[in-house]
Amino acid sequence: MPARRVRSVIVHQAYRFALDPTPAQARALSAHCGAARFAFNWGLALVKAVMDQREAEKSHGIAPEDLTPALQWSHYSLLWIWNRAKHEVAPWWTECSKEAYSGGLYRLAPALKNWTDSRTGKRTGPTVQFPRFKSRRRARRFTTGGIRVEPDRRHVTLPKLGRIRTYESTRKLARRIEAGTARVTSATVCFEGGRWFCAFTCEVQRNDPPPAQPDAVVGVDLGVAHPAVLSRPLHGVTDAAGFVLNPKHFVRESTALRRISRKVSRRCGPDRRTGARPSKRWERANQRRNRLHCRVANMRRDGLQKLTAALATEFGTIVVEDLNVAGMLRNRRLARSIADAGFAEVRRQLAYKTRWRGSRLVVADRWFPSSKTCSDCGVVKTKLPLHIRVFHCEWCGLEIDRDLNAARNLAALAASSTAGTGVAGDLEPSGSNGRGADCKTCAPRAGSREAFTSHRATVSDEDRRLGSARDSRRIGSPSRPSGS
Repeated sequence: MPARRVRSVIVHQAYRFALDPTPAQARALSAHCGAARFAFNWGLALVKAVMDQREAEKSHGIAPEDLTPALQWSHYSLLWIWNRAKHEVAPWWTECSKEAYSGGLYRLAPALKNWTDSRTGKRTGPTVQFPRFKSRRRARRFTTGGIRVEPDRRHVTLPKLGRIRTYESTRKLARRIEAGTARVTSATVCFEGGRWFCAFTCEVQRNDPPPAQPDAVVGVDLGVAHPAVLSRPLHGVTDAAGFVLNPKHFVRESTALRRISRKVSRRCGPDRRTGARPSKRWERANQRRNRLHCRVANMRRDGLQKLTAALATEFGTIVVEDLNVAGMLRNRRLARSIADAGFAEVRRQLAYKTRWRGSRLVVADRWFPSSKTCSDCGVVKTKLPLHIRVFHCEWCGLEIDRDLNAARNLAALAASSTAGTGVAGDLEPSGSNGRGADCKTCAPRAGSREAFTSHRATVSDEDRRLGSARDSRRIGSPSRPSGS
């Protein structure tokens, strides 16, 4: 078997490690998080005060040239103003690293820019609201520079904080730094689930081999009962039919989560109206709930990482759908299961992993009738209610699982030039308006698009026996084309 040619590419990648700080170091980390929050809130208050002053002056008929000068919202401009005012507004600023204050303003600048672009029409998608002040309880993050990974692979060095021990070995990053294939640019320290983490943003030179089957095409149909259904089985990932088993992490932990949530609600929590601080018992119970949420998120993230890594390693072309997740979440009965599936995360991970290996990611447009099209003869059904889980073709007599039929249609779509750009790691279909909802693919034969089915539709006994509800996409879609 000929050796696969290794592809070298420089990418931005993050390495995340759990920290094991001493009590004094933990207090210092909290102080740096507070410093970043203070700089963010100070900059936001300054911008808001100048905007309100200009509006008041305009209401009094003052000429535009005589108004209070407007502030520049770039990171450099905000940092320039901070450096000249920090001795008065924060005389204690020397207790924390200057990188913490810079990081707080670095997060404020793009927030203000996104709000401005959303108002002027330069930014597509949902309307971006004006930034809000950060809460003391929720702001537990700061970004710093000038960091170093120690050669002993058990410590990291941060500015003003010194050497901090890590829970796990940093050898994955240390080996790349020693070999000269990685360069650390910044580090973000955050507090999640009762533990401190440090994420290093690096420029990494990856030398990944191409996919094992560069000419193979696989269609991936995402669902609820099964996280994904592949058009062809993959050893070690799917069963013999191509179905990925659903571990249901959130469902398994839902009983414990309800129990701890009731315990939190019975404690004396914080009150914004009166300014009352939470009790110690509430804080302990809330920490337990946060750790449980973090555990479920980590298990979900691990499963999705393994799935997408296996797909990018094996196949040269991967076809996925552009799902309307925002519309699907409006279904109150399936919103929890849809959010737990992580549809957007699967597509995001496939985008950069296919770029690493030089493979191709094809994104089918939102209205492609993947479930209603026969994967054998190409006939498109007029209607296919969601409670029917087995696809039966009256033209050729094919009987196949609905999700498997959709996955095979997606795989057959890879050869078509009407869906997707064919560029490795492309995130938007061709002709997209930024949200991917204006591109319509012509069906192979006469038919209609995906039919909307009411949630109260009656399910027959035969359909219940043949399969359970696996696919919840397009339920409750807010925008539908005319005539569907």
